[in-house]
Amino acid sequence: MSTTLDPSSPSAPTTTSSIRGSSVRAGDRVFRGLSRGAGIVILITMAAIAVFLVWKAIPSLQANTANFFTTEEWSPDAEPAYFGIAALTFGTLMTSAIAMLLAVPVGIGIALFIAHYASRPLASTLGFITDLLAAVPSIIFGMWGIQFLTPQLAGFDAWLSTYLGFIPLFQNDLGVYTRSILNAGIVLAIMVLPTISAISREVFLQVPRAHIEASLALGATRWEMVRQAIFPFARPGMISASMLGLGRALGETIAVALMLSATYTINWHITEPGGITFAANIALKWNEAGTIGISALIASGLVLFVITLAVNMAARLIIARRAEFSGAQ
Repeated sequence: MSTTLDPSSPSAPTTTSSIRGSSVRAGDRVFRGLSRGAGIVILITMAAIAVFLVWKAIPSLQANTANFFTTEEWSPDAEPAYFGIAALTFGTLMTSAIAMLLAVPVGIGIALFIAHYASRPLASTLGFITDLLAAVPSIIFGMWGIQFLTPQLAGFDAWLSTYLGFIPLFQNDLGVYTRSILNAGIVLAIMVLPTISAISREVFLQVPRAHIEASLALGATRWEMVRQAIFPFARPGMISASMLGLGRALGETIAVALMLSATYTINWHITEPGGITFAANIALKWNEAGTIGISALIASGLVLFVITLAVNMAARLIIARRAEFSGAQ
């Protein structure tokens, strides 16, 4: 006569699978709680930074007698206070745009060569050298740019002004080729290159091998395979890498402060000396600013904070709209 134990009775043996299942579920709950808590902490931190910036910026905005968004002059400690961010916005966006125009195609090209063209030893060496650029302090780039790169670019700037001077961007009425927005943009391009290249390289390496082999099996050339199989899959990653590089270019401080001559005017002639950015202005003016001056610098930092936040949010939205990059079906 056999005896059957009721699984619900206390005397029933506990199986290994039930113990393992309960422990996994408990671990999932803990991990989910920690992840949610980390996300909430980040949101609270971002909100606290925004509140702090707004709170500290209010005194200068109340004392300002000029239009904050359209005025080029920066005299917050004058009587009365008179300042605006027009020149800062122009310099920040122009140097960042030049950096992205140069760094994005070069960075993606380097990443593509390392991931799918170079031999393994060469790819490892190039990848290491490219990533090593990210470890160089920004002040080193600034000193190198002002002491070495700027004199070397004087001839190139003069050539642009001579043969392309009919384009307002390259016109130079001063005949002086130093500490210009163009030179600062070139240094920024070199600085953001490792970010764009490293992220793009990792995305290229994640392209399913079956996609590549299927394209080649259909008779596609190597470049056709890149366009048909690699770029469609990696496009969100390339855009994200570019956005992250743009975020660094927008907030770069010391290198840009050394490369520009800090003039508070909007000058579309990018080969002429002059220009200033948000971050460089904060670094240059902080120690000499008064109470309203510091508040004005914080107000400009608030604008830079909003711009950077918008850039990163745009990058996340672009990635979220591409299911094949995130792995969603």
